[in-house]
Amino acid sequence: VRLSGLLLTSLTAWYLGYFIAAFIPQEIISHAQLQDFGKKPVLRAPVPKRQKCDHWAPCPPGNFAYRILSGGGKEKMAKICFEDELLISEGNGNVGRGINIATVNCNLVIDSPDHSGEMMTFIRNAPEGTLLLMATHDDGSTLLKNDAKKLVEELGSKEIRNIKFRSSWVFIAAKGFKLPDDIQKEKINHSDKKMNRYNGWPAEIQIEGCIPRNLI
Repeated sequence: VRLSGLLLTSLTAWYLGYFIAAFIPQEIISHAQLQDFGKKPVLRAPVPKRQKCDHWAPCPPGNFAYRILSGGGKEKMAKICFEDELLISEGNGNVGRGINIATVNCNLVIDSPDHSGEMMTFIRNAPEGTLLLMATHDDGSTLLKNDAKKLVEELGSKEIRNIKFRSSWVFIAAKGFKLPDDIQKEKINHSDKKMNRYNGWPAEIQIEGCIPRNLI
């Protein structure tokens, strides 16, 4: 009986060796590969392609991409991106406390200080066919006078008179032409002690979209 068992074991081992040699490619198989036999295959999705201004989906051909992000807390500064170029950001060294403004007119890009009088002059001097992109960081309301609010309101803002202390606010406007009705133009978020993301500060907010080139 013992001899028969030994013979059966030897034959089984020989058959398994023959099967492996016949059906597995003649390559060196690592211990890790052997451990992977029987495991379910893992499907890996390709890394998504980065879009302009970090959009989730690309703008259609013939469109400009924009993204405006307000500040949030002391550490997160406002950012204004247009056609994948950061017009205003901490890295550029041109973002400050208050309302930050960038204008786009062909290749002209300017950033503005946050003083109410200088802000009005800046907006009024912007030529026809100009985009104005605005974002707050920290407080954009305390030094903002009614005349400045009226001027921004005339550009199409519905929230400029609702800005409070440390409200997060973003806005895009056009001077001399009309923006499409279906794009994001403005958003606001007020400080709320019960809902603030940061200590005494509301969460940052953003708007983004695509603007047809033939409008500018």
